[in-house]
Amino acid sequence: MKFFLDSADINEITEINKTGMIDGITTNPSLIAKTGQNFIDVISEITNIVNGPISAEVIATSSKEMIQEGQKLAKISPNIAVKLPLTRDGLIACKTLSKEKIMTNITLCFSAAQAILVAKAGATFVSPFVGRLDDIGHDGLNLISEICTIYSNYDQFTTEVLVASARSPIHIIESAKMGADVVTIPPGTFRQLFKHPLTENGLQAFLDDWASTGQSIL
Repeated sequence: MKFFLDSADINEITEINKTGMIDGITTNPSLIAKTGQNFIDVISEITNIVNGPISAEVIATSSKEMIQEGQKLAKISPNIAVKLPLTRDGLIACKTLSKEKIMTNITLCFSAAQAILVAKAGATFVSPFVGRLDDIGHDGLNLISEICTIYSNYDQFTTEVLVASARSPIHIIESAKMGADVVTIPPGTFRQLFKHPLTENGLQAFLDDWASTGQSIL
């Protein structure tokens, strides 16, 4: 499973990327707005930090303008994945950009039916939103299971399942069990993956016992 970091914070991306476990970045207009910086400048800087796919979202709502914006964003770097909304126009734009060998990420997917359309449009990634479905009383992880099952039935479907709106390690673990290709994680959730009380307690016990010997390795 690939880990994408869901952030537009340059300092945070730089720091977490040092772990060597980040395979890409997802951004959206809300994350970019929080930086208070120029959209193109932020995306360009991120591409210089992380080598994997960097999702940069279009703002247009018509397919013609989405294509134009996508083509402009793709010129920033070869690792740009143009992020498009799961609308009729978004899928039309996806089809065109995919034919031009531009990576695409179709976002705001909330049903298996939508995911089938995304695969037929040739998208690189589909982003089903787990947390937002949970928020309205639906089982977000069930959607991941449905999409993974459907995609596995058809060799011609090459779209990768990118689990979005993952809000806890449980979302990540369960998605991995289902065979999801990618999960995009907020920085706080990524840090939670490292933590377990038994690990921390065990390490402290080892350190205390070592300190009692009075020895040093260095």
